[in-house]
Amino acid sequence: MNNFTALFLLFLTLAFWVQLWLSLRNARHVARHRGAVPADFADRIPLEAHQKAADYSLAKGRIGRLELVWGTALLLLWTLGGGLDLLDRFWRGWDWSPEWTGAAVFFSFMLLGALLDLPFELHRTFVLEARFGFNRTTPRTWLLDKLKGMLLLAALGLPLLWVVLTLMENAGANWWLYVWLVWSGFLLLMMWAFPAFIAPLFNKFTPLEDAALRERIEALLHRCGFASKGLFVMDGSRRSSHGNAYFTGFGNNKRIVFFDTLLQGLSIDEVEAVLAHELGHFRHRHIRVRLALSLSISLAGLALLGWLMAQPAFYSGLGVTAPSTYMALLLFMLAGPVFSFLLGPLMAALSRRHEFQADAYAAQQAEAKALIRALVNMYRDNAATLTPDPLYSAFYDSHPPAPIRIAHLRSLG
Repeated sequence: MNNFTALFLLFLTLAFWVQLWLSLRNARHVARHRGAVPADFADRIPLEAHQKAADYSLAKGRIGRLELVWGTALLLLWTLGGGLDLLDRFWRGWDWSPEWTGAAVFFSFMLLGALLDLPFELHRTFVLEARFGFNRTTPRTWLLDKLKGMLLLAALGLPLLWVVLTLMENAGANWWLYVWLVWSGFLLLMMWAFPAFIAPLFNKFTPLEDAALRERIEALLHRCGFASKGLFVMDGSRRSSHGNAYFTGFGNNKRIVFFDTLLQGLSIDEVEAVLAHELGHFRHRHIRVRLALSLSISLAGLALLGWLMAQPAFYSGLGVTAPSTYMALLLFMLAGPVFSFLLGPLMAALSRRHEFQADAYAAQQAEAKALIRALVNMYRDNAATLTPDPLYSAFYDSHPPAPIRIAHLRSLG
C-alpha cells in the first residue's frame, strides 16, 4: 500500500463515518420533535403537516444512508477494486488515439454509473416522492427526460471532453491553465444559453399572464433596477408538486421563472416578497461571488491535477496500472470529493449568509411579513422539516433552518 492509497482510505473512511453519523443524528432529532409543532409555527402549520414533513425527512434520510453505503462501495470497486483499470484495458485494446480512448472510457463509465444508480433514482421518484404525494412524473416523461439528457450530454459533453483531453495531451506543462480558460468559457456560455435553448427541451415556459401580479412584479423590478428578458411560468407540476422560483441566464439573457405550483399556493404580496428575496441575491452580487469562487476552486484543482499527473503513485494508489491523461482526470474527479468534503460546511455557511442578506433586502423592498407567510406556506407545501438537527443543518443546509430564518425576518419588522 503506497502513501496515496493510505491517504485515500483515511479520508474516505472519515467522510463515510461523518456523513453517516450526521444522518443518524438528524434522524433522531427529527423523530424526537415529531410530536409537536414549534411554537413559532403552531398557528400556520397543523400537526398533521408537521408530522408529514418529519416522516418525509426520515424517509429521505434512510434512502440517503443506503446511497452513502452503495456509493462508497462502488467508489472502492472502481478504484482499488480495479474497475477503472479493467475498463481502461478494454478500450485500449481498440488502439484509438488517447483522446478518443479517453472519451470512450469516460462515457462508458458514466453510462455504467447511471445504470448502477438507477434503482435509487427510480425508488426516489416513483416510490418515495409518490408516497408523500409529490411525484407527478409519468414513466414516459421520465424516460424522455433521460433520453434528452443523454443526447444533450453527447452533443455538448463529448466535444468539450475531446478539447480538454487534447489540451492535456498536447498543450505542454501549462495545459491546466488552457483547460481552465476553456471550462470557464463553456460555463459562461451555458449560463447564457440555458434559459433560451436548453431548459425548453424539458419544460414548457409561458409568459406570466396574471395582469395584477405582473404589474406588481414589474414595479418591483423597476425599483430594484433589474432588467430581464421576461417573466415566465414553468410547468413544474408535470413532474412534481414542489414549488419554487428562480433566476436563470446571464448578461442580457436573464429570465425570472416561477413554478406554476408556487403561484397556485401564494398570494400576490407573497410572490412579490419571494421575488424581492431573489433580487436581493442579484443586488448583493451573490451569483458573481459564487461563480468567482467556483472558478477559483476549479483553477486550483486543475493546477493540483497538473502536479498529480506526474506522480506514478497517484495512479497505482487508486488501482490504475497504466498512467494516462484521461485516467488522471477521471481519478481526480472521483477522488476529489473524498478529500474536499470538509469544504461543504464552509460553502453552506457562505450560502446561509447570502440568504440572510437576501431576506434583509426583501424586507426593504417588500413586506417582511409577506415573506414570512410565503416561507411558511412553502415549508408546509414542500414538507420541509422545521426541526433539523443543528449540527446536521450547519454541515449541509444552504438555507438557514426555518425557526432561525423566521426569527431573523421578524426582527426586520
